[in-house]
Amino acid sequence: MSGVWVFKDGVVRREDGGGGGSGSGSGGPRQNKVLVHVPSGEVVTSYDVLERRLRELGWERYVYDPCLLQFHQRSTVHLISVPRDFARLKLVHMYDVVVKTRNVFVVRDSAPA
Repeated sequence: MSGVWVFKDGVVRREDGGGGGSGSGSGGPRQNKVLVHVPSGEVVTSYDVLERRLRELGWERYVYDPCLLQFHQRSTVHLISVPRDFARLKLVHMYDVVVKTRNVFVVRDSAPA
């Protein structure tokens, strides 16, 4: 597992070494990673999918922030915050979901097109 941690636009992320340049500009692709619901094998392609799966686990949606979607589970102190626009969902947000819902979600490489 190699890579370099990069701080850009207020977000820390690990960029894999390997050259070639994948066009990782600020409007580029999501580094070819997807969030996957492990029990069903379903790829999270929208917030409708994510919210449905989180509700199954007892997470509730908060609406306090106009820029973020937030989910809270009453039995924990955890809060999952993601940008309101799904197109702005980044790797760091995906890993936030993974860490707070252990063994339920994973981040995987997307299938090549």
